[in-house]
Amino acid sequence: MLFFYMMFALFFLFIINSMTNALCLQKEIPEERQPKVFRTINVLMTILLTSTYVKILFT
Repeated sequence: MLFFYMMFALFFLFIINSMTNALCLQKEIPEERQPKVFRTINVLMTILLTSTYVKILFT
């Protein structure tokens, strides 16, 4: 189960990063702010995926 969840999480993060890139291009976010935007979104998504895995694991 861990393997499948990890594959799903990697795919999900890839899709979220693609959408974040499109957002940065559409809203014309300056190049110096883009790493902060990506870092924030990736950290929040990782927390979400981790908490979801723990919830699935213990229920």
